[in-house]
Amino acid sequence: MADKRNAVPDTLPILPVRDTVLFPGAILPLTVGRESSLALVSSLVDEDKYLGVVAQLDPRIEDPAAADLHKVGTFAKVHKTVKMPNGNVVIFLEGIQRIQVMELIGLRPFLQAQVEALPDVAGEQDNELEALQRNAQDLFRDVVSRSPQLSDDLQTAASNIDDAGRLTDFVSGNLPSLSTLVRQELLETSNVRKRLETLIRELSKELEVLELRSKIHEQVQEQVSQNQREYLLREQLKAIQKELGEVDDSAQEIDELRKKVEEAQMTAEAKKECDRELKRLAKMTPASAEYMVTRTYLEWMTSLPWSKSSGATEIDIPKAQTILNEDHYDLEKVKERILDYLAVKKLQPGMKGPILCFVGPPGVGKTSLGKSIARALGRKFVRIALGGMHDEAEIRGHRRTYIGALPGQIIQGIKRSETNDPVLMLDEVDKLGRDFRGDPSAALMEVLDPEQNATFRDHYLDVPFDLSKVTFIATANWMDPIPEPLRDRMEIIELPGYTGEEKLHIAHKYLIPKQTTEHGLKIGEQIEFTDAGLQEIIHSFTREAGVRNLEREIGTITRKQARRIAEGKTDKMIVTPEIVREFLGVPKFRAEREIDERTKQPGVSVGLVWTPVGGDIVFIEASRMRGGKSFTKTGHLGEVMQESMTAALTWVRSNAERYGIDPNFFQKHDIHIHVPSGAVQKDGPSAGAAMVTALVSLLTGRPVKNRLAMTGEMTLSGVVLPVGGIKEKVLGAKRAGVKQVLLPADNEPNAKADLPPELLGDLKITYVHTLDEVLEHALEKESVAPPIVPQAAPKQKRAETPRAIH
Repeated sequence: MADKRNAVPDTLPILPVRDTVLFPGAILPLTVGRESSLALVSSLVDEDKYLGVVAQLDPRIEDPAAADLHKVGTFAKVHKTVKMPNGNVVIFLEGIQRIQVMELIGLRPFLQAQVEALPDVAGEQDNELEALQRNAQDLFRDVVSRSPQLSDDLQTAASNIDDAGRLTDFVSGNLPSLSTLVRQELLETSNVRKRLETLIRELSKELEVLELRSKIHEQVQEQVSQNQREYLLREQLKAIQKELGEVDDSAQEIDELRKKVEEAQMTAEAKKECDRELKRLAKMTPASAEYMVTRTYLEWMTSLPWSKSSGATEIDIPKAQTILNEDHYDLEKVKERILDYLAVKKLQPGMKGPILCFVGPPGVGKTSLGKSIARALGRKFVRIALGGMHDEAEIRGHRRTYIGALPGQIIQGIKRSETNDPVLMLDEVDKLGRDFRGDPSAALMEVLDPEQNATFRDHYLDVPFDLSKVTFIATANWMDPIPEPLRDRMEIIELPGYTGEEKLHIAHKYLIPKQTTEHGLKIGEQIEFTDAGLQEIIHSFTREAGVRNLEREIGTITRKQARRIAEGKTDKMIVTPEIVREFLGVPKFRAEREIDERTKQPGVSVGLVWTPVGGDIVFIEASRMRGGKSFTKTGHLGEVMQESMTAALTWVRSNAERYGIDPNFFQKHDIHIHVPSGAVQKDGPSAGAAMVTALVSLLTGRPVKNRLAMTGEMTLSGVVLPVGGIKEKVLGAKRAGVKQVLLPADNEPNAKADLPPELLGDLKITYVHTLDEVLEHALEKESVAPPIVPQAAPKQKRAETPRAIH
């Protein structure tokens, strides 16, 4: 570069280049193809061929002008030219010195410009410059050692360069990761110190990228090496097993699963999904966790009865009726509805299954009725307990992304039944929970909708499954907790409680044979239950709508006889009321005596209530004490019931004189109404008539007639309004020993439809329209306690007429 022949002339031909920067001291092969550039190369005829290499601002411009070029370029010497077969020319350039383009003086046939040399500004050689130079050399050495693209000889070459300017140009020219803009910036920076700082910054970035790349490469290589090792070991194991005559279990499993998929006769979408999973399974190693997940999924898919029905023979209506009568006593409405469905099913085999919901107290036979329906249909029976379920995934299943995922209870029940048309009982649907994990009742709406369940999609299977052939039966103790949209999808069939006579028949026909068989006794030979003994159990030891406790008490007596026989006492036991009290102890209930004793005194009436476990009676007690204008209401009462009490007091005060009651009694007495039992919450308006009766009985001293109960909502005008749950309330009154019931007249159609004469027995029903009729039928004629009667007003002295004084 110190040679005078390499001095920069005032005028130079300019070769514009794309995305290329030539540094002083660097050798660069360059392909020339533009017409103007070829003309420039052809014009160089002297022995020493020099030109200026300047980078374009925009490489897309084909014919650049002065505004399209950078202002700083490189004075270069052409060492060699080589013509290519396609007409292009490859020239080998050596960068000599930086130049600055001052002005373009020619555009054709190639660019020419006035230029000036741009020497390096090194400044004084101090410790800081020395430190920068060594830092650059060390960083470049690390970059070369980590980069597979750079030769190790570059480390030695860079270490032997003492001049800081030459070092920056050498490193910049041999660092392929530098962008064109950074290279141009380094070329335009004549200050060596600043150029070193820029270069060190870029070298640090490159070193960081290379270190990260090396780390990633090592991790990948380690994993690949581990996989290769496992593969080689597995191939060796296969070879050993082949030599020993053993079979590869994984391959055999996949073949078996593929065969099951073909035999399952699943839908096209399900088969497509299984084929895809089989292909994935074949590529996995049996030791991987994903292998077991996929295998479990395929086992579930192949075990479902996609096209397997129960294969039941032609429906026989008389046989179905016989089965229902064998298993259950009474329940005529339910049996009629089931037989109607079977008749339609016989005429139209392709009809969708109904969705029935049995609502009734515990122990009336809801669950066992579902089993009888399955027997009558000749189908499998599956029961799913919904009580306490609070996760929507229990119905729809969990997605396969979760560890231990399984299908929902619906699909699991279908698998257990091994047919696609079982009788599926959703037990205790009114006891579904709800929390942050979802609402199972919302998921059930798709399951129980005949228009949607033909394409039910479980989250685990993720393919549609046809539930339209399934006969769904739901059970519940009461309807209030069931959401309205879900209730709308089901046909509600109410199962009321049993009367004492019905329980007697059920005990003789079903419960006693079952318990004696379970305890190894023979009916008639070793034990015999009399009607009187069973009546004692029914009325004195059980008070329920169903027969569950009755069966439990019968089981207790049979166990006592089994123990006697085991002890050597082989005589036959006749179960009489005395035997019942001997074995079961003190009677738990004494409803008749309780009514007789508590209604002797005025101020006590008997109301009727509906509960989820059947109807029952409730006592309403009224009391008075000296005071004034205080009305106390106790007994864990709801707002509606408290309002009924207030309305009852208002009606009594407004009609006091008609019944011989002092209209000002509330001014002189405090009134207290209590409804036992105090720990049980009560609400509703149906005890309004009973509250009025208790208040009038208290204030007139006339007690309520013996064993009389009533129900009905009252109004301030004295009208008795209809109420619900008539059948359950009347049956509850009959179980409690009530002989006469007062019902609203508007409930007469319900009572006559639901309560046939044989069900009522000696129970008398009186229908009333007004509170006056209620009091006429409910109260005794004579008072047994002093009433609160109006008192005569004291006579006032006549005032004397003042005389005028004159």
